[in-house]
Amino acid sequence: MKVAVVGYPNVGKSSLVNRLSGSREAVVHERAGITRDRKEIPAEWNGRRFTLIDTGGLDSEDPDPMAGSIREQAQAALDESAVAVFVIDAQAGVRPGDEELADLLRRWNKPVIIAANKVDHVGDLALAHEAYALGLGEPQAVSAAQGLGTGDLLDRVVELLPEDEEEVEEDIVRLALIGRPNVGKSSLLNRISGQDRVIVSDVAGTTRDSIDLRLEIDGREVIIVDTAGMRRQAKVNESVEYYTTLRSTRAAERADVALVVCDAQDGITSQDLRIAELAMQSGCATAMVLNKWDVADMEEDALKHERAKVANKIRLRPKVLTASAVSGRGIDRLLREALGLADRMRQRVPTPELNRWLSEVTSARQPPAKQGKRLKAYYAAQVDTNPPRFQISINHRQRLTREYAYYLENRLRDRLGLEGVPVIIDFTERGAPRREGGRGGRGGRSTTFDDD
Repeated sequence: MKVAVVGYPNVGKSSLVNRLSGSREAVVHERAGITRDRKEIPAEWNGRRFTLIDTGGLDSEDPDPMAGSIREQAQAALDESAVAVFVIDAQAGVRPGDEELADLLRRWNKPVIIAANKVDHVGDLALAHEAYALGLGEPQAVSAAQGLGTGDLLDRVVELLPEDEEEVEEDIVRLALIGRPNVGKSSLLNRISGQDRVIVSDVAGTTRDSIDLRLEIDGREVIIVDTAGMRRQAKVNESVEYYTTLRSTRAAERADVALVVCDAQDGITSQDLRIAELAMQSGCATAMVLNKWDVADMEEDALKHERAKVANKIRLRPKVLTASAVSGRGIDRLLREALGLADRMRQRVPTPELNRWLSEVTSARQPPAKQGKRLKAYYAAQVDTNPPRFQISINHRQRLTREYAYYLENRLRDRLGLEGVPVIIDFTERGAPRREGGRGGRGGRSTTFDDD
């Protein structure tokens, strides 16, 4: 079940959503108009789970060319929701924009709760009474900043929600679209979803939050996350950009697969490579996507050069794919590859197969020797998934060189098709306790060994 949070600009909708959900998912800033797209954030109260939809501020007099798109996103949020929370600024009182939105909500024919926000002290409770004039019932005095009245507000939300069956989230693939500003991430999301789910503009930085969209692709449930553009740290010159970049980073940390969207007209830049490294250090599988392929003037030899550049610069060797959000070219292949990466993140390789591989690769290239004594590899097993983690039993850790460890890692990638997938290999001396399964975090390590 979904609950739309709507209101005039700068009344504290995002702050209230964060307070009600117990998170910091929605971007909050003192400047009006920060929220543009609708952002869905899960919440729970008294055993009931629901989704809060944070929306942009509605102001029909706003001259900003994006104001129309923001209104469309807010209307779409209402269309999807069972309950609306109409937020007003109790300190400012009822304004003409509030009355206009109240008129819309009176004709909505679904339950509406007025949240009179910014009642930060008990002495200010009387300020909420002015909202009775909106004709939407008893206002609920709340303070997103202090938490005053938010429990009562959640009680009312849960009371008005219709009963529904508990959703069981199993085998859901989380796919993040990340990249520099204005490379077409939002356009890709709209093309994949078949709807104008997020606002698209030629102005760089239009997306300021991470937007989750739940879809079914080839019979599988997928959550696609559109993120704000990630600039080089030296160019992040305002607090809004800092927090939106931080949320993009967190989106990669929560994802199973990250698609690093690049502009095919620019080729793969150094910042694209840095973003791909960040994604893989976050522990998710990664592929590079050259978007705007329909207008790029890139020959096949140039494409091969870009792929070679990625293979040489990034040790996890992510694939480089081409696509066009405008024409739809390459989108189906892109989704198949993303689902395939998610499967390879979760696959478990039988131990006999791993030991046949170990025997083959050590026969093809003899292990190194130190001080006349040679490294021996006895046994290999997989101990965890997502990302895949392996353990190789050896006779002495100090005889293992970095070069040979990377050789084993690369041959393992070749055998299992793990291009762009973080792989962790623990080299343990024979007789040491074996690492048991369990996630234990999703770091960016690839191999663990001593190189003394």
